[in-house]
Amino acid sequence: MTVRQPAAARVWSSLRRAALAGFGIAALSIAAAPGAAWAQETIKIGVPLPLSGGYAMAGKDILNGAQLAADDINRRGGVLGKKIELVQEDDECDADKAAQAAQTLVGKGVVAVAGGYCSSAALPELRVFHGAGLAYVMDASTNPELTEKGWDNAFRTIGRDDEQGPFAAKLMKEVLHAKSVAVVNDNTTYSKGLAENAVQALKQQGIEVVYDDALTPGQMDYADVAKQVAALKPDVVYYTGYYPEAALLARDFHQLKLRVKYFMGGDGTTQPTLIKTAGSAANGMICTTAPLPAFLTGAKARRFVDAYKKAYSVEPGPYSIYEYDAIAVTAKAIENANSTKPADIVAALHEISNFNGATGEIAFNERGDRSKAVYVAVIVKGGKFQTYRHLDRNGRWVASK
Repeated sequence: MTVRQPAAARVWSSLRRAALAGFGIAALSIAAAPGAAWAQETIKIGVPLPLSGGYAMAGKDILNGAQLAADDINRRGGVLGKKIELVQEDDECDADKAAQAAQTLVGKGVVAVAGGYCSSAALPELRVFHGAGLAYVMDASTNPELTEKGWDNAFRTIGRDDEQGPFAAKLMKEVLHAKSVAVVNDNTTYSKGLAENAVQALKQQGIEVVYDDALTPGQMDYADVAKQVAALKPDVVYYTGYYPEAALLARDFHQLKLRVKYFMGGDGTTQPTLIKTAGSAANGMICTTAPLPAFLTGAKARRFVDAYKKAYSVEPGPYSIYEYDAIAVTAKAIENANSTKPADIVAALHEISNFNGATGEIAFNERGDRSKAVYVAVIVKGGKFQTYRHLDRNGRWVASK
């Protein structure tokens, strides 16, 4: 007699065959059966981020923000009567490692994902999560491609490079009165994307771009790049990569006594490690960024900063609070859906409106981007990041307080 399998078992059996055909036995070995995650005693949320390599400090800061959010939610009784459990995986900001980390998270039964740092890692992660139907709420990955694919599971609590690039160009023209700019990237997905958008906006503003090229990340110094750029005598040097290389560039400009009127960085440079590495050479550096935790004025933001300093004895880094909100808004979607089924969570995230996050009001547009993303400029003074300029609601530059 033939025993007919239940419908769910038949579906899973077909998925196993598809996995064997399309992805190989290695990928299948980490896959978890649909429904298994929904029956767990905790609600597992995946957190992919760099915990080793050159960007580990940023990853640790993001993980700290995620843990504070989970702790806050769990103190209030959790979600749907269950505790939030974070499942972290190290993606090293490497595309291959990121794909493996994402597959591991799927296999561990996470019902949604909140995290990320490097866009070059977030892209392969998103592909895996899209295939698994899991929501991916990104806290730091700003490359436009992430939400331009038309995939309904991509969200972010941060802005995009095509918003930051024009903001930076406007600042250079209207505040710094630049006539010529050198733009340096590091060939990563994030850095190239921000550089391309900045260069396009600078040209539209009538500013001459005298240099538009990449350095190689991971080197001990960038003296040759610094000399080449300084020889062109730009009014502004805008570095669109990450904080380790920005610190070395600042130090090289300073030590070689190369005159640069303004040295600027994008939001990948606002990690406090930059100042520790560059020392006094970083003084005067201007960075375009989403508002840093210490400069957000809402009550939730102040509570977050106090809690972070109490828990970890350091100031929160730039993306910790955006990860805090990524976890919080994901938990809210689970609550609203009254379900831990991935498809229900994705649908509920699209319905989020006026969520009161630590970084302000959060809602997502049809692409999954944050509807009201904001960028500001900060400056390094006295060994720390301080406020510099922002645009008011009328589009006028205001000295930040």
